[in-house]
Amino acid sequence: MLASSLLLVGMDGVVKWLAHDQGYHVTQIAFLRYAICFFIALAMARMSPSGLGSLRTRRLPGHLWRSICNLITMLTFYVALQLIPLPNAVSIGLATPIFMTVLSIPLLGEKVSFSRWVAVGAGFVGILLIMRPEGDMIEWGSVSALVSAVFWAFTLVSSRQLSSSEATHTILFYYGMTVVIVLGIAMFWFWRTPDFHDALLFLTVGIAGTAGQFCLNQAFRYGQVSMLAPLDYTGLVWAVLLGALVWGDLPTPMMLAGSAIVVTCCLYVLRSGRDSAKE
Repeated sequence: MLASSLLLVGMDGVVKWLAHDQGYHVTQIAFLRYAICFFIALAMARMSPSGLGSLRTRRLPGHLWRSICNLITMLTFYVALQLIPLPNAVSIGLATPIFMTVLSIPLLGEKVSFSRWVAVGAGFVGILLIMRPEGDMIEWGSVSALVSAVFWAFTLVSSRQLSSSEATHTILFYYGMTVVIVLGIAMFWFWRTPDFHDALLFLTVGIAGTAGQFCLNQAFRYGQVSMLAPLDYTGLVWAVLLGALVWGDLPTPMMLAGSAIVVTCCLYVLRSGRDSAKE
């Protein structure tokens, strides 16, 4: 989980550089990232004991649903990275457990206690503080990051359902294939040939993103969610450091206060969810 947080935030920083500073369209960034992911997953399948046969699945609708949710997550988050500081986008993205709590009722049939609902409400207050760090009007980048967090919650719920029978590289393969097909069509309008330096950055995005996703899937496969969550929030530290060093984006008091509320509420939600599951 520590490796996943470092890799994914580092990838987010490179994505922000390509989109905000170099002017590449987020659709092209997403396409090239998952084109690389697709071939890495294919290579992993060939090296597995079952070979390419490990890519066979009886849960294609589940893969397609997860792919759609993850595609929306990625595109909206890349838009957020283009428009708002990196720490703000990452902070809003860390609110995913709050949305997972809400979604667990209709999708997983779970019961949510009153104390968890209080934590959810407090978490939304923290999100509003992050989205309005200076008291100005809410920016579209913040709204985009919020939409990304909601669909990432959908993605994690579907990942939990798929991981019971599907290998990690199988999940990555079908997602990469879906993105390449859908966004490949859009490349007729958004493609811009990168120079050698930018091509290396795109390669970094693809490798870091795939490795980060693989580490994330493996972490949830072998570890308890409530134990992994505190490690995942180390990504906020990397985001603040990277944003300050590269773009000079220093966190505001409102952003720090909102982030502290969100992290505290999410940890409580995850811990109380574990305790209720034991009961």
